[in-house]
Amino acid sequence: MLHNLGSINIDHFYRVPHLVRPGETLAGGDYRVGLGGKGANQSIALARAGSRVCHWGRLGRQDNWAREHLQAAGVDTRYIEMVDVASGHAIIQVDDEGENAILLFPGANHGFTPANLGELFENTAAGDWLLIQNECSGLAPALEMAHAKGLKVAFNPAPMTAEVASLPLHYCELLFVNRGEAEALTGLPAGSPAGELLDALARQLPETQTVLTLGGDGAWYQSTEQRIFQSPLPVRPQDTTAAGDTFIGYYLAASQAGENAANCLLRAATAAAIGVQRPGATESIPELAEVESELARTL
Repeated sequence: MLHNLGSINIDHFYRVPHLVRPGETLAGGDYRVGLGGKGANQSIALARAGSRVCHWGRLGRQDNWAREHLQAAGVDTRYIEMVDVASGHAIIQVDDEGENAILLFPGANHGFTPANLGELFENTAAGDWLLIQNECSGLAPALEMAHAKGLKVAFNPAPMTAEVASLPLHYCELLFVNRGEAEALTGLPAGSPAGELLDALARQLPETQTVLTLGGDGAWYQSTEQRIFQSPLPVRPQDTTAAGDTFIGYYLAASQAGENAANCLLRAATAAAIGVQRPGATESIPELAEVESELARTL
């Protein structure tokens, strides 16, 4: 079983000719509202990839539709708490090249406490997975509780903050980072080669498997025994929102199904490549049948 301590956000999307600059007023060409948050995105990606995932989250009572959306996607939503505060939400600009910029308000996602986390961990068993990102409160006690109960932890430290370095990251079985997150964790300068980033992460967290995602430059997997590269897939992105979350969900689902690291990378990259050709966050995450069809076509 995989438990996802994850954010749930209400996303407000604006299509713009370019990302707004300081002091600029810019007219958007399109507007819509959808379900997002790295946690919700990753839970839906996991469910669509065929994994059993139970989401731990918090939502404002006025946004029960978001819980219903997760449930409809196949996510176990029984531990999503409805609360009397505003849900987390994001203001997302997407430009004509498919790039995005996001303003995030955490809202209910920052209401986790050691007490309610303890109640959630009562429903876990040794050997289960815990997936976390950096959009919810309570990460340090969650990592400690997961370790004490014998859970395997996958961590995606996004959005990256200075506090991440103080977390007990050695409890993580698997770390998902992009280039910027890897540079921040290791202290290496911007633009450092992937090999140097992987070397530094191996020194810093020698027992932790790492997946380093590089967008259009592909992805790497690293463990104590091997290092594997997944080349980028030739697509023109329309919207990169949730691409990393799609990758993580499909990678973890493949790993849970017993696939080796190379196959996990390929399936994750294929799912993300499909997703970036569509607008939106959860709306862009492909179904398993689409990924299987694309793999059959290209292999």
